[in-house]
Amino acid sequence: MVLAGGAARRMGGADKPTLPVAGQSMLTRVLAAVHDADPRVVVGPVPPDLPVPVHSTREDPPGGGPVAATAAGLALVPEDVTFTALLAADLPFLTGEAIDVLRLTAESAPMQGAVYRDAEGRRQMLCGVWRTARLREAIDKLAQERGGLDGASVRELMEHLRVAEVSWRRPGPPPWFDCDTDDDLRTAEEWAR
Repeated sequence: MVLAGGAARRMGGADKPTLPVAGQSMLTRVLAAVHDADPRVVVGPVPPDLPVPVHSTREDPPGGGPVAATAAGLALVPEDVTFTALLAADLPFLTGEAIDVLRLTAESAPMQGAVYRDAEGRRQMLCGVWRTARLREAIDKLAQERGGLDGASVRELMEHLRVAEVSWRRPGPPPWFDCDTDDDLRTAEEWAR
C-alpha cells in the first residue's frame, strides 16, 4: 500500500509522487519495489500514464491524513493477505531487497511489523511491513479512541503496534530517504547518477 495523497506543502503543493528521479516517477519507483505484491494499492491520485496496474482509493475525508489513508487502503486489501507494506510514495531508493528485509523481519520477530530506523534512531514509519490483521486492529482501536481517524498521526497509530526496528547497513542511499523538499529531490537526483 502506497500513500500518495499528501499536500506537499514544503514543495509548493507539487504532485510529489509524479516527480521524477533518474527519469522515473517516485511512485513508479516505489511500486517497482513491491512488484510481487497482490494487490498493489495506491491511496491518492493515480496518474493516467502509470506503467503498472494498481487499485486506487482516497481517504475519507480527503486530506484526512496518513492514518485515514491507511484505513482506506486496507479496505482494498483482502482479509487473507498476511503482510502489508505501508509505504510513502516519495521513496525513490526503495528496493525489493529492502522490502524483503522488512518482511523477513516481520515474519520472524514476535512483533506486529517492522520498520527501518535511521542513523539518528528515528523510526521510518512509512517504510514498513505489517501483519495485516494487527494493522487493521490498531486502526480500529485508534478510531474508537478518537471517534474517527481524521487528522490522526502515524505516531498515534504506532502506540497500538509493537514494531521491530531494522538498520540498513548497505552502501548508498537508505531505502527510507524521502523527498520532502526541493533540496531532497536534488539530492536524490545526484545520488541516482
